[in-house]
Amino acid sequence: MALAVCLLFDQPSERALRGLWSRLEEFGVATLQTHTHGRHHPHLSYVVLLDWDLDAVRAAVEALPDGGSMELTFDALAAFPRGRISLVPLMSAELLARQRAVVRAVSATGANVYRHYAVDRWLPHTSVATRATTSQLPTVASSVYDILPLTVRVSRAALIDSSTGQRWSLPSLP
Repeated sequence: MALAVCLLFDQPSERALRGLWSRLEEFGVATLQTHTHGRHHPHLSYVVLLDWDLDAVRAAVEALPDGGSMELTFDALAAFPRGRISLVPLMSAELLARQRAVVRAVSATGANVYRHYAVDRWLPHTSVATRATTSQLPTVASSVYDILPLTVRVSRAALIDSSTGQRWSLPSLP
């Protein structure tokens, strides 16, 4: 069970990413479309928490300044352990500063930050395949590179419980 502070995309961006999920599923590659509870949304997580107080985390994130919407351009893919394949956006100073502010705010509540999301350890990514095998990597890469570079618009943010898909919308974009 984990809680994430997630950036969510506008409808055209979400449609493009869900289209990629569907294409990969047609090739037999598991994606977030069918992963666990099936309530996943295309997203980019600022931070993932392993232990938290929901009300405290929510208050801390809501107290951060509204940075407004932003564009991200995915220009690469990354292969993580256990077959997790993700799109990787170009890093900007603004994205990094926003992530650091969120991590510091939630850490101040006593929340336990998953080590890969700690300040100076984070690699921003949006997951597309959840358990790709080595033999599926060429199919995944081909499908991904058919749509890259992909510019998406971040339009909202939410706290999301990864074990249930429950979502708490945030009133602004940290």
